[in-house]
Amino acid sequence: MGLFDRFKPKAPAPEELRRQADILMSLRGNRIPTATLERLQGAASGAKPWMATLTPAELLITRSHGLKPIAAISATCWLHYGFSWTLGHSQGWEAALARLAQEAKACGANAVLDVKMRTIPLETGESMDFTLLGTAVKIDGLAPSPDPIIATVPALEFVKLLEADVVPTGIAIGAHYQWLSDWNNSANQAWMGNIEAPQLSALWNDVRNRAHANLRESARPRGNGVLAHVNFSQMFDREREVNERKFKEYLARYIVIATTVDARRGTPLPHDISMVVDMCAGKTPLQGSKPHHQSYASNERDGAI
Repeated sequence: MGLFDRFKPKAPAPEELRRQADILMSLRGNRIPTATLERLQGAASGAKPWMATLTPAELLITRSHGLKPIAAISATCWLHYGFSWTLGHSQGWEAALARLAQEAKACGANAVLDVKMRTIPLETGESMDFTLLGTAVKIDGLAPSPDPIIATVPALEFVKLLEADVVPTGIAIGAHYQWLSDWNNSANQAWMGNIEAPQLSALWNDVRNRAHANLRESARPRGNGVLAHVNFSQMFDREREVNERKFKEYLARYIVIATTVDARRGTPLPHDISMVVDMCAGKTPLQGSKPHHQSYASNERDGAI
C-alpha cells in the first residue's frame, strides 16, 4: 500500500451495500426496510430491548395509566418541491407521517407519542428533509391498531387529555406561500414615520388565513378539534427589474401544524387543560419550559414540536 492510499476513502463493505440497496428498494415498494422491520418486531415480542424518547417521569406515569412503550420509531422524506412550496411542505410531512404509521403498525402499537418534527438546515436546490421521531406505545387491554394515533403531545399531556375525555387522533398540516409584486414601491413607507403598510398587512393576513383553511381541511376527517400552533412563518423581499423599472417582490410563508383531537361534545374541559393557538414564530414554547414548537428554528433541541 502506498503512502497516500491510507487517505483514500474506503469502499463500503458488501453488507453495507446490501443494506443500502434494501432501503432503496423498500422506499420504492412503500414498505419498511428489512433491518428496521426486524428491530421493531423484536421489540414488540420482547426479544429485543424496548426504547423510548420519554423522560423517566413520563415513563412512570404512562405505565401507571396502562401505556407500555414498545420502541422509538422514526421516518423521513427528502422531497423536491417542484412547482409548489406550499404543496411540497404538506406532501413532505404527510409522506413522513405515513411511514411513521407503518413503523407503528409493524410493532403492534396503539399510538405514537412525543412526536418531534425535525429538519436538516442544508440548502439543496428546492428540496428539504422532513423527519419524524416518536415513541410507539401499547395500551393495556387493546388489540394492535390498524391506524395508530400519532400525536405531537408529550406523554404527560397525552395522559391528561385522556383523563379529560379528549382523545388525540392524529396530526393536521396547513401551509401556504404567496408572492406580492410591489410595482410602485408603495409598501416602503419608512420615510413617512410610523405608518402601516396596508399591502403587506393584507398579504400576511391572506397567507395566514389560507394556511389555517388548509389546516381545517386537513383536520376535518380526523376529529372535532385541534391543538394548534404556528410552526414556521417568514417574510422576505427581493429586488426586481423589468424594462429598466426597479421594484420589490415580497414572499410570505406560513405553516401551521396541529394535533387533532376528538373531544366529547358539550363536556366542559377542566381548568388545567387549555386549547391554545400560539401566534409566536420565534423560539418561545407554547407552554412549559422546553422549546416545543419550532422545528425549523430549533431542530437540534429536545421536546415535542
